[in-house]
Amino acid sequence: LMGMGVMATVNQTIDFETATLVAAEFDYEVEKATFEEDTILRPEHDDPEKLVYRPPVVTIMGHVDHGKTSLLDVIRKTRITANEAGGITQHIGAYHVSTDKGQIVFLDTPGHEAFSSMRSRGAKVTDIVVLVVAADDGVMPQTVEAVNHARAAEVPIIVAINKIDKANAEPDRVQRELSDIGLSPEDWGGDTIFVQVSAKQNTGVDDLLEMILLQSEILELKADPDKRAAGRVVEAKLESGRGPVATVLIQEGTLNAGDPVVCGIHYGKVRALLNDRGQQVNSAGPSIPVEITGLTGVPLAGDEMIVLADEKDAKQVSLHRMQKQRSKNLAQTNRLSLDNLFEKMQEGEIKDLNLIIKADVHGSVEALKDSLVKLSNEEVNINIVHSAAGAISESDISLAAVSDAIIIGFNVRPNAKVQDMAAEEHVDIRYHNIIYNVIKEVTDAIVGLMSSTFEERTLGWADVRQVFHVPKIGAIAGCYVTEGKIERSQSVRLLRDGIVIYEGRNGSLRRFKDDVKEVQTGY
Repeated sequence: LMGMGVMATVNQTIDFETATLVAAEFDYEVEKATFEEDTILRPEHDDPEKLVYRPPVVTIMGHVDHGKTSLLDVIRKTRITANEAGGITQHIGAYHVSTDKGQIVFLDTPGHEAFSSMRSRGAKVTDIVVLVVAADDGVMPQTVEAVNHARAAEVPIIVAINKIDKANAEPDRVQRELSDIGLSPEDWGGDTIFVQVSAKQNTGVDDLLEMILLQSEILELKADPDKRAAGRVVEAKLESGRGPVATVLIQEGTLNAGDPVVCGIHYGKVRALLNDRGQQVNSAGPSIPVEITGLTGVPLAGDEMIVLADEKDAKQVSLHRMQKQRSKNLAQTNRLSLDNLFEKMQEGEIKDLNLIIKADVHGSVEALKDSLVKLSNEEVNINIVHSAAGAISESDISLAAVSDAIIIGFNVRPNAKVQDMAAEEHVDIRYHNIIYNVIKEVTDAIVGLMSSTFEERTLGWADVRQVFHVPKIGAIAGCYVTEGKIERSQSVRLLRDGIVIYEGRNGSLRRFKDDVKEVQTGY
């Protein structure tokens, strides 16, 4: 190796070409003995003759308490909410509903984390999104978030305006608010289907189902039921007595009990299939949700499930994936950040710069949005994936991770938990309080003139537990240090609900009556 100019240590791996050359010196031949997944997972091609229509898969999204689950209840004619703790949805349910006109499969997701965590694994499970908006409440932050998620996944949206039976319901106002965020009703010359429903009075529900089936006819959803089954995990958990249980949505082919499957990095033999009502079934075709048992471990939401010829193949694929996963965890991904934007543009990797904007007030959001979109040029196109007033939340981080976006926080700061999540997901968050600096930073990143970066090191966090008023001095904050330490005459920032109220230096630091240099965690 040294003769060839390769300085390798004893336990370093060398590539195949080098190994071939070295072996040739000693009259040996080398052959590649690596395991290729594709040889086992040969994708079968669809036979156009065998394709049949499959039911559409519909995800119901919307703001909390706008009546998503109650609407599903009326459709399923059962009562889910009554059994849920506190009347809110805690797990993802997948429900198969038969109507006179056809069949529909509903996914009831709690919020958008599930939706984005599935999308981050490339799972395009949903065909149609039904956006539920309460007529008495109007468009709320999570409503806007749901719209942005659905748009990022490129899924058609049908709007259901719920609670129209209430005395203070204003459906027209809701339509106006929604057309402001780009969903204009068909009656107004737009292209979004709007349906007015009331889950309590059971009105308009049939119209909604009809519109869903109409939309699915336009989409022409087809699948081949005769192939080996493939599907996606909607949700998985560990149950005592049953072991790992996964809710799987079959996308093509038919899954039978006893089939050997590989599911993400786990494998197994399907021991039993249960439908959405908890009854045991022998097989499940395209678009049908079932619970399966018999896997070696709990897969992740969005993992792909594939049926293989025998269990030996399944085990081999599973082991191979585990090794790949391990090496992937070691070489943690480096996501896009403003610092490496120019290099990636040079390499031709980046054409779009996705941004998420969070600011303390709505006016700043609008101003930032307008001025940043104008920075797009022929080399890079600037996309605003999501923008809202309020603190940076965990769902912003998961949306940024999925859409490879950079978060811009204007006069807002995330709490420690959200910061840890951002570090874990390698999401770049930029903090600013002057609009020109934001524009300058993004412009500089595009042309590759990023000056030395200004990095913020957090020394500690404290909660204000009580405020004392002392004459001639003013307000004194009695605090409890929750993380790190607080030092005397350092820069401090006061946050309320994640929004920056004040920035400056702390005037004095005391513990009881003594002046101190620093106060540690827990004091």
